[in-house]
Amino acid sequence: MDFNDWTLQAIREEDSCFSWMEELRFSWIPQVQNALKKILEGQSVIIVTDRGFKWYGDYIVDRVNKLSNNRPFIPIYNIDGIFPSAYNLNDANELDYLYDMLDISFENGYFFWYIGSGEHKHYEYIEQDKGSLIWRLNREIEGLFSLNGNDPYIDIKLIQSFKLLERALDAALIGEIEL
Repeated sequence: MDFNDWTLQAIREEDSCFSWMEELRFSWIPQVQNALKKILEGQSVIIVTDRGFKWYGDYIVDRVNKLSNNRPFIPIYNIDGIFPSAYNLNDANELDYLYDMLDISFENGYFFWYIGSGEHKHYEYIEQDKGSLIWRLNREIEGLFSLNGNDPYIDIKLIQSFKLLERALDAALIGEIEL
């Protein structure tokens, strides 16, 4: 099934409190489709969040490889788990050292999944990397999945977005969707 059609169908299968995603799916689809392709090719995902959304990065890492998922484990890591001082890096040389370490550590490649409003020191680098998955809050940027971080339901919307991504991952792994 075509990924666009699959996404619309998956959104409509959820209850009505997920209807908000139907409008935003056009910015969600290209980024998630690209990320799924990379995961299937063996690349790892490194989650980077602003401090206020650290809980969400932890949530993703905790949920994605639960044994009850009955699928292969997915190489998704939180940047803080890989390099606890990542948020404290300041200058370009320090960032270069980190990215060199990541290049050595992830031989099959990696890409960043950024969730936040651009406060993380790595955001400018991640934003320039067209292969990154970016869920941007409080600023609508063409081609990026954007949400209002001040929305009283932002936490629920982030969890729902991840649930849809997980369903897409499952569908991609079994060949149910064309990427």
